[in-house]
Amino acid sequence: MMPQLLLLAAVGAVAWLGYRRFIAEAERVSSRVRDAEKESRTGAQGTLIEDPETGEYRLRKPDE
Repeated sequence: MMPQLLLLAAVGAVAWLGYRRFIAEAERVSSRVRDAEKESRTGAQGTLIEDPETGEYRLRKPDE
């Protein structure tokens, strides 16, 4: 009985971690799509962000 319970707990933990990872990836993709739609509506060719070290603005990189 105990090995089955441990196996079930392990499967449950892996499923939970997979679900959390899926949700995080879906939120990341949705954010990128919203940003791209916003840029296309406004005619922008990128999003400017302020560099905290220099105070200068630069284009946001795709992975930020």
